[in-house]
This record gives sequence, C-alpha cells and structure tokens, in this order.
Amino acid sequence: MKIKDNLGNYVFVLPALVIFTIFYIIPFLWVFQLGMFDWDGISPAKIFVGLENFKEIFILDKSWWQAMRNAIYITLIALTFQNTLAFLLALACNRQMKLKDWYRTIFFIPPILSEIVVGLAWKFIINDVEGANLINRMLITFGFPQLVHRWLYEPKIALTTVAFIHSWKGFGFAFLIFLAGLKIIPKELYEAAYVDGANAWSVFRRITLPLMMPVIGLVAILTILGTMQAFVLIISLVGGEMAGHTSVPVLRILAAMRGSSRFGYACAEGITFGMILVALSFLQLKLLKRIRAA
Repeated sequence: MKIKDNLGNYVFVLPALVIFTIFYIIPFLWVFQLGMFDWDGISPAKIFVGLENFKEIFILDKSWWQAMRNAIYITLIALTFQNTLAFLLALACNRQMKLKDWYRTIFFIPPILSEIVVGLAWKFIINDVEGANLINRMLITFGFPQLVHRWLYEPKIALTTVAFIHSWKGFGFAFLIFLAGLKIIPKELYEAAYVDGANAWSVFRRITLPLMMPVIGLVAILTILGTMQAFVLIISLVGGEMAGHTSVPVLRILAAMRGSSRFGYACAEGITFGMILVALSFLQLKLLKRIRAA
C-alpha cells in the first residue's frame, strides 16, 4: 500500500515536474552552456572561453554593477513606498466605508495597463516638450517653483522618477493581495481583543501584523522579482539607459546582444542575474522565518 500511495503521489507531481524541466531546467542549462562561448548569435558557438565571460562580469564590467545598483534602488523604493501605500489602502478598504468597491476597482487599474501605455502617459505628464509638463505647471501655480525639474533628463532625478512611476503602476497588485490576506483573518479575534480592552494600535501590532507576515513576505518576494526585471517602462519613459543613469540589468543584457552582438556574454549576464534573484529570494525567506519566529 505504501508503494502504491507513493506512486500515486509521484504521478500527480510528474506533469508539473516535466513542464518545469522542459521550460526551466533545460533552458537554464543551455543558456549556461552558451555563456561559456564567444558567440555572435548567428554562427555556431565554437569559440569556447570557459568562465571568462563570468569573470568579466564580476571583475571588469562596471556598467553591469551600476545597472544592478540602479535596479536595487528602484526595488527599495517599491518595497517601502509602493508596498506601504498598498498595505495602508488595503487596511482602509477592509473597513466598513462608503464606495470601497469603487476604490478597489480604481486601485487595480494601473497594474492591468500596458507598461508602454503607462510610460508614454507619464512621459506626456512630466516631459518638458512643448510645454506639456503638467507637474511643473502645478508646482508653479501652487507656489513651489523651486521644485521644478526636468524629471526625466536630470541624472540625479531620472532614476527616482522612474522608480516612483514604477511603484504607481505596481501598487494595485500588492493592494489586492494584502486585501485578500486581511479578509482571511477571523473577525472573532478582533472582537475578543476589543472586549478585553485593546486599542487599535495593540490590535494591529498583536493580531493584524503577525497574521499578515506570510502575505507581506509573499508580496515582498514578488516585488523584488518583478522590479529587478523592469525595463519596458524605462524604455518607454527615457528610451533606454540614458548614459547609465537609468540602466538596469535587463537593458545591459539587451545592449550586449544589440550593440556588440556578444550573445554569449549576454547569456552569462542572464545566468548571473537569475542566480542573484534566486539568492535574494532565499535570503528574504530566511529573514521572514526569523521574523515570524521572534
């Protein structure tokens, strides 16, 4: 009976394992193999260079690590500003309030929009071309001319602008996940706490926050994986890397393929980037377990 039960379990797992192997494991190994060649993407990969491409990435390629720092910066803003805003809005919509269903719909509109559409729309709003910069006009109208900037073309501001626009687009998805997590918490726990004389802050700190930690961890991991791979929005906003100031890893991989036709090097960058994302995810899972155990 044990053998039959085990075989039954493996039969149910087998389709998912086959799909994962075909679409993830085999491509990963193939790309890793190509990353060990000097390959132009067209002719057969014959010039074997071993780990030289990876050595160049880790030691010589400063633009790659600048792109990584930019991606981490955008991710930190998404983890703090975007997810905090999403969590607060989810808390508000979880209460008995008027038009809360309407708010849920409005908040989820940005994530379902195309990144190209969002980028072009925001470019029109904050661009300086032909006096179409609505943000600067509003700042001047309300008496804050010192805050006027060329939001997409000043090196020190462009990346922050991109990060906040990315957060604006992504907060609705986190909002829905947080709201679903809040709905699962039994109302009896809140009723018992209020009967015992707990105030709102104590209820939030001792009931809502601990029970929401798995959801917060899930949203954080999805935010890291999604934000670190962002590039379409950047292309639609500033047209690309803007002298490295808005460069991100995916754009560096694309530049290696398009500019110098170093497809082998691009494969090595892709493998390196994937391993960094996996390491960040495992690190965050361990950190979340420690927080929950504390």
